[in-house]
Amino acid sequence: MSLTVRPLSRALGAEVTGIDLATVTDADAAGIRELLLEHLVCFFPGQQLDRDAHVALGRAFSELEVNPNLPSPEGGPREMVELRASQGGIADEWHTDVTFLPSPSVMSIMHMVQCPDLGGDTMWSNQYHAYEELSPALQELLLGCTALHDAEPHGKPDMKAHHPVVRVHPETGRRSLFVNTQFTRRIVELSHAESEALLGFLKGWSTQDRFCVRYAWTPGTVAIWDNRVTQHHVVNDFEGERIIQRVTVLGDLPTGEPARWEPYAPTRRGSVARHDTLLARDLRLAAAAAD
Repeated sequence: MSLTVRPLSRALGAEVTGIDLATVTDADAAGIRELLLEHLVCFFPGQQLDRDAHVALGRAFSELEVNPNLPSPEGGPREMVELRASQGGIADEWHTDVTFLPSPSVMSIMHMVQCPDLGGDTMWSNQYHAYEELSPALQELLLGCTALHDAEPHGKPDMKAHHPVVRVHPETGRRSLFVNTQFTRRIVELSHAESEALLGFLKGWSTQDRFCVRYAWTPGTVAIWDNRVTQHHVVNDFEGERIIQRVTVLGDLPTGEPARWEPYAPTRRGSVARHDTLLARDLRLAAAAAD
């Protein structure tokens, strides 16, 4: 490839020109993977990508996911998700895609079909930095913790998965924080109250401005990001229609340090204990999903 790569922030993100994503080769796909390892999210403006080409681009990286909760465009393909602002398709809460699955997606490829003239930007956050800039003491605690994630925002609260709070990237070997506002419900080795306090801190910490990039869209731009080490959300400040189409590359199993403690077991009765006793049920559901 003969590419021009323009970094967009110190934390993450680059705009890439000089490639036609509708005709990527295996060598092109390998080059994009290398860019993602460095920049985490890459933006390719001015692309002419129809649905078939979009799906083919995703398949150049690996098998594609069929999302269990989000709609495909009318007429398909099933591997594609389409979100329209007029139908509530605004992902305006910080999240990492489908962490409620045992194997969340590795990579997402999003095509901006239509966007407002002003507003509707998307932000991404670097979860390597979010972990690496914690104090050593808190880093050490989190290495021994795991968390439950669920699909309650999609109306499927029984769709659950159990992941390390800190995961290790299978290609770089670096550690990153792996919790998010939309899908992470509970740190299972802590009491309900302790989990609420620590998760509340981590969700705010991991998305602060210095870890982020903000991108202003133009129609035809394609974004590709590493879902294993980023969070993202839409800035919901716009009027008019905003249409995106997305395919996601199937995931690998998040790995990290093994849990150092057993799941928290309540020692008292009452409403707080009831929160804690739900944990065993939720862990059973997550284990069943993983099987």
